[in-house]
Amino acid sequence: MCIHCDYRQLLKDGGVTPTPNRLRVLEIIGSNNFPLSAADIHETLERSASINRVTVYRILDLLVEKQVVARIATGGRAAYYGMAPNAQHQAHPHFYCTQCGRMDCLTPETVNIDFHDFENTFPGRIDKVEMRLDGICRNCLKKKA
Repeated sequence: MCIHCDYRQLLKDGGVTPTPNRLRVLEIIGSNNFPLSAADIHETLERSASINRVTVYRILDLLVEKQVVARIATGGRAAYYGMAPNAQHQAHPHFYCTQCGRMDCLTPETVNIDFHDFENTFPGRIDKVEMRLDGICRNCLKKKA
């Protein structure tokens, strides 16, 4: 669990009533160092108490809508979920392994892009930038060798 996050307060700040299931979902997302699939979240929740898979998807949709959680695309139909940028969690790029499907967080400094010129020439408002690098992770490369 992120020792810096007050999950109840994050939900309240996002305009979300902090129900026990919403808190459980957010705590699971916040306690991981990498984004999780909805199936991973559901499986983890099921270890401690039963919860309907549809309920998990509805909670995730709500948390994404309220910008408490970020939905990270994999390039296909699947998505992963991580903490949305906040005071304790900076926006950062991700690495997606096209072999095993694992997604890892990269440090914000890993990919340095200056959006200043783009913001000055783009005639609209930028609300979100998502950076994902695709390739083959170290573990999959070792298995091939």
